[in-house]
Amino acid sequence: MYDPTVARLTYRALLGRRRAAILFVLPALLVIIAVAVRTFAGADDQVASDVLGGFAIATMVPLIGVIAGTGAIGPEIDDGSIVYLLAKPVKRPTIIFTKLIVAIAVTMVFSALPTLIAGLILNGNGQQIAVAYTIAALVASIAYSSLFLLLGTVSRHAVVFGLVYALVWEALFGTLVPGARTLSVQQWSLAVAEKVAGAGTITSDVGLPVATVLLTAVTVVATWYAGQKLRTLKLAGEE
Repeated sequence: MYDPTVARLTYRALLGRRRAAILFVLPALLVIIAVAVRTFAGADDQVASDVLGGFAIATMVPLIGVIAGTGAIGPEIDDGSIVYLLAKPVKRPTIIFTKLIVAIAVTMVFSALPTLIAGLILNGNGQQIAVAYTIAALVASIAYSSLFLLLGTVSRHAVVFGLVYALVWEALFGTLVPGARTLSVQQWSLAVAEKVAGAGTITSDVGLPVATVLLTAVTVVATWYAGQKLRTLKLAGEE
């Protein structure tokens, strides 16, 4: 289910000069904000939770997920270079699974690691806040990568749809509309973080059992459906 050649090509595409520069911006901004907040406000558990929850989990992780998830396959479909990969004797679900692993790895590195660093800067992991939000970022990376990889497979406007989901649904509706929070990857990941952090420091509108089921279901279904869509994708010579 994992093809090293596909993985190498995907890493090269995601970590190219321009895309890598974009991936570094948000993590660097988070660390800068953490340093500034710690300098002017000192170590405060609530402030640390607000910064990590409001910027790292609500904004940085989904945006990096958009870049990595859609970038793992979308550009190849858009410019037609995917036909060379599909012509190889590699099963199409294997291509999807390999690209998903790469997208998850990139999203985790560029979101979870900076979250941990920022959390340690903000309050030295008091109340386990830094670790809790890092785990939330790791969990969210898996779900976001699968969702946005699916978008990259089914739509030529995957980045636009991904940004709408990340910025409008997650950040806006997920904050203002109570019912929308139940269908939010952000809230599902916060349910996991809530179990790790000190009592009352992190809250989620979704219980941990429900969040676990939804995170697993979204990841599995999105990955499976992306494999099916790629399986039925017509090569130019097949039409």
